Amino acid sequence: AVVSTQSTGNQRSESIDNEMLRDYIAYARTFVNPRLSDEAGQKLIQDYVQMRKVGAGRGIITAYPRQLESLIRLSEAHARMRLSNTVEEMDVNEANRLYKEALKQAATDPKTGQIDMEILMTGLSATSRAKSAELGKLILQNLQGKKSMKMGELYDTCRSAHKDGFTQTQYEMAVRDLLEE
Repeated sequence: AVVSTQSTGNQRSESIDNEMLRDYIAYARTFVNPRLSDEAGQKLIQDYVQMRKVGAGRGIITAYPRQLESLIRLSEAHARMRLSNTVEEMDVNEANRLYKEALKQAATDPKTGQIDMEILMTGLSATSRAKSAELGKLILQNLQGKKSMKMGELYDTCRSAHKDGFTQTQYEMAVRDLLEE
């Protein structure tokens, strides 16, 4: 089998067979151990600080030390792929590009279109958590002063009172959250 890479612009298309690719990877793993250059280290720090600043304005943390460690590993891997023992600024730039693309795909809140790191941590966006909390308050308001109420009746009452509407799953999650408190 043949692995084919096609690029646009001034780069040419190349093909490499699986055996050659396997040998290339084995060689890189065995003999190439990249170390950060001073410039690459400074670039990593700048990029990480910038990632932290993005969320600071909104009062959320958008980058943790783990992200810095990931950027370092990606930078080293890119240098290794080039068979270079030195991580250069271009490796950091590519690591940053890969990281941002992965983040876009994994942590974008579908409602707001914004990157929300909480999606990665909790599985829920800030928007979803806020809606669940709002729904929980509505449920408690509708239960206040009543000895009992059927779940279906409570659901219908809350549904008609909620301005944006909600799904059955969101309702059940809000009830579960209230029971856990």
